[in-house]
Amino acid sequence: MAVDVLLGLQWGDEGKGKIVDVLSADYDLIARFQGGPNAGHTLEFDGKKFVLNTIPSGIFFENTLNLIGNGVIIDPITLKKEIEKLKDAGHDLLAKQNLVIAKKAHLILPTHQLLDAASEKKMGEGKIGSTLKGIGPTYMDKTGRNGLRVGDVTLPDFKERYKKLVDKHLTMLESLYGEKPDLTERDQAFFDAVELIKKFPLVDSEHLVNNYIKEGKKVLAEGAQGAMLDIDFGSYPFVTSSNTTAAGACTGLGIAPRQIGEVIGIFKAYCTRVGGGPFPTELDNETGEELRRIGHEFGATTGRPRRTGWIDLPALKYAIMLSGVTQLVMTKADVLSGFEKIYACTNYNYLGETIDFMPYDICAVEAVPVLKEIDGWKEDITGITELSEIPARLKSYIEYLEGELGVPVKYLSVGPDRKQTLVLH
Repeated sequence: MAVDVLLGLQWGDEGKGKIVDVLSADYDLIARFQGGPNAGHTLEFDGKKFVLNTIPSGIFFENTLNLIGNGVIIDPITLKKEIEKLKDAGHDLLAKQNLVIAKKAHLILPTHQLLDAASEKKMGEGKIGSTLKGIGPTYMDKTGRNGLRVGDVTLPDFKERYKKLVDKHLTMLESLYGEKPDLTERDQAFFDAVELIKKFPLVDSEHLVNNYIKEGKKVLAEGAQGAMLDIDFGSYPFVTSSNTTAAGACTGLGIAPRQIGEVIGIFKAYCTRVGGGPFPTELDNETGEELRRIGHEFGATTGRPRRTGWIDLPALKYAIMLSGVTQLVMTKADVLSGFEKIYACTNYNYLGETIDFMPYDICAVEAVPVLKEIDGWKEDITGITELSEIPARLKSYIEYLEGELGVPVKYLSVGPDRKQTLVLH
């Protein structure tokens, strides 16, 4: 039995949480493999809306185990709030016993967040557009071999280890940014949250996942952010700090590449981006504002308005290539209902040439999109449940994308609720 991987193919916010929720009933294990609480996976069902930041999106199925994998970085304070919100909504995870946490997952400290904010402030107009959740500084400590991991919370000298790393951060905050914060309240909140985390099973996740594979159980690896934010292959430096491609599932869960099965890539019928960085198809006009309004394009975690634009085929092809995508999911097709004409970027005009790939220096040299005009559809599709109800022009758009991308669109999302999902193939 192989591990299927589900990931975003654009700049994040593609609707991964909803699709994981839709698919979860068919899997024994849902495993988040990278990122941190900068992710915001929104799920809607039974008239209720939930936003998950760290917890995998299969948490609402009692027979499905959910793993926060070793490639994830965890803010105990945020995770505690998330657990408490779910409990208030009738989902007591301690009682359900369907959440486990990897011992090798790294911890976000309060001072990581302070460093994140101080760095962004100092960069001014050149800032990355960080969510200020401490993601970058935590991954820096991880790769710098200074980090604290979940398994460390059970060690007798954990507080001494914590103080040593915090003292390092305080020295950096004062010497680099002239800041001397009072950590009294933050420290207390951190250790209170750690006590809650210790009540959950802390596991050697690489063994857990591989044992599931050996036993023939079904595993789905859940990614966060999107392929164009990958630390190695995204629009660097305007990226996240982890590998968001399928390769990240291997290092983020401890599985061999040959164990990867289906790679499910999710993309919006148009495109959005949060934060700084290049966005060739961006619509900084009334049409872009209309997409934002109709699509409720505001960050699930930060509330920030998302930048909006038309679908970018060179970027999508690039993301599909990087992860070996075998099937596609198109979300938010309902947002385009009512647009007389929609557009798809087929190429870029770049340094006097027409190219069909994402250039290395896209952050420094403008890539002007070459747009193909496509007839839109007027029908409201949010209530359709049968393939025969899909408007002819939407069918044509899907067929066009399948031809260009070389991968079948297996699922079509026509609204935020889990029931608003059609299986096309």
